[in-house]
Amino acid sequence: MADIANKYPDNIGGKFYVDNQCIDCDLCRETAPANFTRNDDGGHSFVFKQPESEEEEALCREAMEGCPVEAIGNDGN
Repeated sequence: MADIANKYPDNIGGKFYVDNQCIDCDLCRETAPANFTRNDDGGHSFVFKQPESEEEEALCREAMEGCPVEAIGNDGN
């Protein structure tokens, strides 16, 4: 389970975030490309835009549920 205390500082503020468990598998970036991107230097994903529609919210939830290492979190804000 993702830990907000270990979230990457690249994440934009909001409820979804990626923490340091990320293995750079690309699943979240493929599932929700409008919200997740890659830090090329660090080799991990992060949330660059919080969802702004129900569709984006659903895709972020799908990415979170599909993450093989549970590195995506939702702090509920």
